[in-house]
Amino acid sequence: MSSGFDLPAPDATAQAHSDALASFIAETIEQAGGRINFARYMEMALYAPAQGYYSAGTAKFGPEGDFTTAPEISPLFGMTVAHAALATLRELTPHDSVVLELGAGSGALAASFLGYLAQHDSLPREYWILEVSADLKARQREALGKLPEDIARRVRWLDALPQMPFKGVIVANEVLDALPVERFEVQADGSVKTAWVEVQDGRFVQVFDKAAPEVRTELLALMDECRAAGAPLPPGYVSEFCPGARAFAFTLGHCLAQGLVLLSDYGGSRAEIYRPERHEGTLLCHYRHRAHADPFFLPGLQDITAWVDFTGIADAAIDAGLTLGGYTTQAHFLISAGLDQTLAAALEATPSRAAQLQSEAKTLTLPGEMGERFKFMALTRGLSQAPAGFALRDLSASLAMPT
Repeated sequence: MSSGFDLPAPDATAQAHSDALASFIAETIEQAGGRINFARYMEMALYAPAQGYYSAGTAKFGPEGDFTTAPEISPLFGMTVAHAALATLRELTPHDSVVLELGAGSGALAASFLGYLAQHDSLPREYWILEVSADLKARQREALGKLPEDIARRVRWLDALPQMPFKGVIVANEVLDALPVERFEVQADGSVKTAWVEVQDGRFVQVFDKAAPEVRTELLALMDECRAAGAPLPPGYVSEFCPGARAFAFTLGHCLAQGLVLLSDYGGSRAEIYRPERHEGTLLCHYRHRAHADPFFLPGLQDITAWVDFTGIADAAIDAGLTLGGYTTQAHFLISAGLDQTLAAALEATPSRAAQLQSEAKTLTLPGEMGERFKFMALTRGLSQAPAGFALRDLSASLAMPT
């Protein structure tokens, strides 16, 4: 299936895998009466058991995969995030608290996070990982099994979020951007339609039509909010919204009895995402380190993401009883949370890696790299002190829509 972009062709095995998933999605569409909403398509493309992108056994992270996340770029990232969490763990007393990581990827963040806490005698009672991908879970077990025994034995994998609220720290790096989204288009008369996926001439196509009842209320509320802010979206405007984001944030609020939630992802405030000039939306696909905009290209072999609406996340978390502890860019968070000190300690420990470590720090913080595109948000419950990482520049006020 051509994407219209200059992308490398998969090998025969990968192509067969994608074809099998495409057939499964096409059968689902037929059984649904000829169409499914875009979020359902995205959910299957990413998470269908044994076939979806995050469920299958293809490389996803690093040079051999499709993209590289901050923990894979440098252990400095995980070490600095751990430093930001250190005060919370000490307030709760580490041996009584846990760390929960959502979507642990290759395990790189967990490894550097735990290593840093061990160096500072602040290991949590347990380090929980909630991972939906059996393949990634196996890779995490292999990677984290190489840690010293006293650290490795604390890692435990969960099949679902804890039923009982716990005290500790929740970390989620590049998780929210992979939640399935709905796409919408503003019509000439000012009404709004959502994207449906159909099969035409053996290909998946996107067709805009009347929104399904389960998403219509949220979509119309978003349109009303944009109009009330004096920035009504113009005809032809296409973008996305995430129906599951509010439930995700609300659930986190009910999981945490006391402690800190640290979310890092690319995205922005609602006002930033729904600027009138951002008329083609934020949907982005990643395939072998190429970014493109065709979600129907090789389903199962590429990542599909969209910008995170941090305004919506904050609103839902506050409704769940959490407090917004800060919101800023990745660069400002890492620098404020002690990246310079972390880098200095790493340089002292491994002077032979000086050039590499300094280059990694620049990639994490420079505006043209990850520094401005990625954001950090802290949510808290019952803490006596403000979370680290936001003293340098807190952008929380920007989350409110203009009035």
